[in-house]
Amino acid sequence: MLGEQTGTVRAAGGGFVRLGGEVRSPRVLSVADLWSLRRHECEVEFTCRKSGPRRHRFSGPLLLDVARLAEPAFVPGERKDRLRFLISIRAHDGHRVVLSWAEIDPEFANIPVLLGLTRDGSALDAEGPQLVVPGDVCGARHVSRVADVRIRSDSGD
Repeated sequence: MLGEQTGTVRAAGGGFVRLGGEVRSPRVLSVADLWSLRRHECEVEFTCRKSGPRRHRFSGPLLLDVARLAEPAFVPGERKDRLRFLISIRAHDGHRVVLSWAEIDPEFANIPVLLGLTRDGSALDAEGPQLVVPGDVCGARHVSRVADVRIRSDSGD
């Protein structure tokens, strides 16, 4: 279940997210910056290898909205150019996952991937945002403490 949510801006906690890669506008976003973006809610169920079945409700901005702030270097007017871009997400502890741009793009898979700012109603300000991938059976792509979002093309080399 996914729904839009609005609210007030929260003060920055202990986290930030760096946006970079093949982009026109690299930047560093504080937790307060992320709180200022339109938030969505989703309920997810997945299996964690260490703790078994999990069910949580998250809210936060869509990864798509956050990534667009960096202005990825797509070829203007070439819709299919986006299909060759990858998004690498790294946590503060070094855990890294990769998504394709097509997974989050509304014209392709349109998966509402979030950077969760709350989990089960509790703010994640102190630890930073969590990547939330609705529909994943395994929780390995639900990355806690997101630090970096890098957008790069597959150059075909």
